[in-house]
Amino acid sequence: MSVVSQVILNADDELRYPTSGELKGIENFLKTGNQRMRIAQTLADNEKKVVEQASSALWKLRPDFIAKGGNAYGQKQRALCLRDYGWYLRLITYSILAGDKEPIESIGLIGVREMYNALDVPVPGMVEAIRCLKTASLALMAEEDANEAEPYFDYIIQAMSS
Repeated sequence: MSVVSQVILNADDELRYPTSGELKGIENFLKTGNQRMRIAQTLADNEKKVVEQASSALWKLRPDFIAKGGNAYGQKQRALCLRDYGWYLRLITYSILAGDKEPIESIGLIGVREMYNALDVPVPGMVEAIRCLKTASLALMAEEDANEAEPYFDYIIQAMSS
């Protein structure tokens, strides 16, 4: 949920006007709007490139994933991995636009460990994949934009590592 939505809901729940601190938070959120949109556009425009670079880096780190018997062995399994990488990249984009990690939490992390465990997908491998997505994505951005985007990748990495 965006900062604006959260402030409105909190104020309405308590039957009050937004506080000066909440209004300052909205002001800061709006000031970073162009940057957040630029980052989201960069990720959207380069999704295929980012996913290809990240998967290539992952396969070099973990060739056992694409070797016979690995979770990404074969065309179908590899395509499913790439689909997931694109999904996580899109999820990060949603959160960057919202200026909040809530979309990652509500859409992407609830039950993720259980799902991957049930599918026999090694969660540490997914953590490595997100790290590779992070590296490929941040390399496309100016330092200021990379610094803004990095915590969203780290949030997923941390949540999956716990």
